[in-house]
Amino acid sequence: MKKRIITVSGVEVAIASRHEQDYICLTDMLKAKDGNFFISDWLRNRNTVEFLGIWESIYNPDFNYGEFATIKSQAGLNSYKLSVKEWTEKTHAIGLYATTGRYGGTYAHKDIAFEFGMWISAEFKLYLIREFQRLKDEEARSTSLEWNFQRTLAKVNYKIHTDAIKEHLIPPRLSKLQAGTVYAS
Repeated sequence: MKKRIITVSGVEVAIASRHEQDYICLTDMLKAKDGNFFISDWLRNRNTVEFLGIWESIYNPDFNYGEFATIKSQAGLNSYKLSVKEWTEKTHAIGLYATTGRYGGTYAHKDIAFEFGMWISAEFKLYLIREFQRLKDEEARSTSLEWNFQRTLAKVNYKIHTDAIKEHLIPPRLSKLQAGTVYAS
């Protein structure tokens, strides 16, 4: 899994690719919020659960609506707690995932991560979007430069290859018509 890092309001935030989509590390983003907050605090909010349910219904054909309805009915209650692991296991969600270990963390699809950024602060969300877009523009530029370089290299090599075929692979004793047939084949 390829990870890239952006810096948002002085906080380094990892971005991972999964299923050809960008997922942003919520664990890293949480470092920008004052106080002791956890992702489970965000997940217990009724508006958050509704947003996640709508996102999953749009992008996830295997989403478990039955479990979602149960979770949604309990969301917002003081006694209610929900972890990312529970959310993904019960609803078959694809928008969030958690990894364990030294470099583990909770990751969210960019759409969900931007919404999480609003929970941290409106200012943080705007800087997150700006830095993410800067990263995507930079990646697009480097891909474009690489493609142009390969195109130019292929153009130069084409002339070298065709000249080499004409000079070294076509016997000189052939007529012009026969040489054209040999060259084409």
